Amino acid sequence: MSVAIRFESVSKRFTLHHERARSFQELALHLLRRNEHSREEFWALRDVSFTVEQGETVGLIGPNGAGKSTVLKLISRIIEPTSGRIVVDGRVGALLELGAGFHPDLTGRENIYLNGSILGLSRAEIRRKLDDIIGFAELERFIDVPVRHYSSGMYVRLGFSVAVHTEPDILLVDEVLAVGDAAFQRKCLERIDDLRRQGVTILFVSHAPEAVRSICSRAIWLDQGQLVDDGPAEGVVLRYLDRTWAAEKGRLHAARGDSRRWGSGKIKIIAVRLLDGEGQERQQFRVGEPLVVEMRYQAQERVERPIFGLAIHRSDGVHVTGPNTRFAGLEIPWVEGEGTVRYIVPALPLLKGLYYLSVSAHDWEDTEIYDYHNRLYPLRVLPSDGERFGILTLRGEWVWEGEGKSKRTT
Repeated sequence: MSVAIRFESVSKRFTLHHERARSFQELALHLLRRNEHSREEFWALRDVSFTVEQGETVGLIGPNGAGKSTVLKLISRIIEPTSGRIVVDGRVGALLELGAGFHPDLTGRENIYLNGSILGLSRAEIRRKLDDIIGFAELERFIDVPVRHYSSGMYVRLGFSVAVHTEPDILLVDEVLAVGDAAFQRKCLERIDDLRRQGVTILFVSHAPEAVRSICSRAIWLDQGQLVDDGPAEGVVLRYLDRTWAAEKGRLHAARGDSRRWGSGKIKIIAVRLLDGEGQERQQFRVGEPLVVEMRYQAQERVERPIFGLAIHRSDGVHVTGPNTRFAGLEIPWVEGEGTVRYIVPALPLLKGLYYLSVSAHDWEDTEIYDYHNRLYPLRVLPSDGERFGILTLRGEWVWEGEGKSKRTT
């Protein structure tokens, strides 16, 4: 396969101006003073090298400010690198910024011609594709309205539709798809998948790990302008999420001095770990995988009949479950010194989403809290085959009987 995109030791520097002149007089004074403290050099990319083969679908992942959008702008020649070399082979279709390339005083139809010509199409080619572009964007009623009256979602529809109908060799898609409604996002992702099967090279920036994993064969992870990882999408995304959740876990642990933790201290929960079936610590689990919540405690004196428990809340605050040792019929006679309590889930029934785990230790009568960690432990559940919506899976079985036949799921 031939190379569609090549980055060779590419760096990009921006100058940030912290003071803004409010008049020509102030501008002249700033130029005379040459105040170096009023500006700062910011390296959006530093010595980044990678290649993308023709027909590859590559996801760019990383936190805000990592350099992902800068990479796409460099490929589309909106900006030039400070150093290094970039080679791009093929017509580029780009959806980078909301409304980029649109003139607010022109109608949607007129902007299609304007944008299409910028992307290299002749007027005849645009005329031939016009109905398809308008139909995909679902803007038939508004196509002759000036785009300054468009909502952000309408901008995205029109911009994406033009980009994918220019028959690009290389398609660049930034996070702007998140602005559209859910139905149109699915439509866009299906269209990207069609282009991928047709052999179009795609670079896809998204903060949605599942979108990258489902669409992309490969992922490039950037952080603070540097390339951290590059490889198969599944592995790179998992490593990225592991680091993200480890950082989140550290941030939450640092906040334990506030209202997230309380109790008398007779028993202290000194460590909490989420383990998989092999005993390895993780923050991410797939639906149906084993999960072990391990609590290590310390009691300075003998404490009779303690109860250990946990609670799981979804990210929107919904309380999912709250098991404890007493509910399960496990009576612990007494504790003193250090010990471990584990809650073992053979097959995690939670569906895809972000959850927060709380742990606690309290007395048998539930009148004294010894230690309570309120939602201090993030748990990311990744999807698997089966149910897609809701909070949990029932692991039920479907049976169909009709027309003298029967089928059942296995």
